[in-house]
Amino acid sequence: MTPVIELDGLAVDLGGRRILDDLRCTLCARTIGLLGPNGAGKSTLINVLLGFHKPAAGTARIFGHDVRHDIRKIRNVTGYMPENDAFIAKMSAVSYVCLMAELSGLPRDAALERAHEALFYVGLGEARYRKVGTYSLGMRQLAKLAQAIAHGPKLLILDEPTNGLDPPARQRMIRLIREMRESGDMNIILCSHLLRDVEETCEEVLILKQGRIVHYANLEEERRANRKFIEMETVGANGTFAGDIEKLGCACAITASNRIKLILSEGVAIRDLYQVAKDRNVQIRRLSYRRDSLEDIFLKAMESNLAPSSGAKGAANGRL
Repeated sequence: MTPVIELDGLAVDLGGRRILDDLRCTLCARTIGLLGPNGAGKSTLINVLLGFHKPAAGTARIFGHDVRHDIRKIRNVTGYMPENDAFIAKMSAVSYVCLMAELSGLPRDAALERAHEALFYVGLGEARYRKVGTYSLGMRQLAKLAQAIAHGPKLLILDEPTNGLDPPARQRMIRLIREMRESGDMNIILCSHLLRDVEETCEEVLILKQGRIVHYANLEEERRANRKFIEMETVGANGTFAGDIEKLGCACAITASNRIKLILSEGVAIRDLYQVAKDRNVQIRRLSYRRDSLEDIFLKAMESNLAPSSGAKGAANGRL
């Protein structure tokens, strides 16, 4: 699989202070989530990928194009939806999106055609001749998305795309991101402080803390690999029942006369527990289990102690 983003010892200094330090990872997924607390370096990383900040050490590559030497090529294939509004308020939406498409390299006629298409795609077709300054917050977010995709980028960078949106508008934005992901026409980087947005749309997640990588997660693999923690309330269970569960490969502990806690091992399904219960004439009155959510993964990453800069290399070694 062709890498989307490669970070090769990337370091960035701003104002005499190191903001990003020795970032090393390779990201290949269709949708990539970028997470971290305020001040973690997420915006700085985006600015490096767009060519606004120069690396102090190392480099980054997008589709093999190096940010040190190929920034024009990178910008030709990248669309960017910024967190903050950057409109000319008295321009109509179609004129604004057309202008941004021209700045991205499209001829005037093609830019105008793509502007209409992009605005219809995001749901602003009927309002495309209105001045952007009259738009609601949700409509302005959609207009920013339209300008980011109008020139047909291979990589779309979304910075807080659901920021400030009410629930219906947020769902509309999430639906659009999923549609773009499923179309296969572009890769997406989603930078958000809303873990739910990332969990609903992304396949890979990179978590930053204090300018370093503290965790990489392939969400699908992580969900499959996470052990399931089960608690059962039973009637008629005894040591033999617990022993049979352990024979399945599950770690098991009896916490009370009728309660059993266990870790469901790989390849063992809930139905297997019910089969053992049936064979031993045991009633399972209640069963609850959970996997680690993205929130669990994020909180564990935030609790981790940062090692010296070389420690950041290991955070994403699974993809190197």
